Amino acid sequence: MSLNKNKIFRIAAFVLALLGTALILVGALKFKDYALGFYIGGAGFYAVAWAFNALKGRI
Repeated sequence: MSLNKNKIFRIAAFVLALLGTALILVGALKFKDYALGFYIGGAGFYAVAWAFNALKGRI
């Protein structure tokens, strides 16, 4: 299995999106008092995943 830079960016973006989803779900289901912080953190992970996805073919 050869890992070129595009595949690494794809895997990293997927993992970051999973972590962002996990943060949002933890805030929504477990810690309702601190949900806003979890939502903002999850949105930050989504933003970084989006940036990695946008950079996939350019670097």
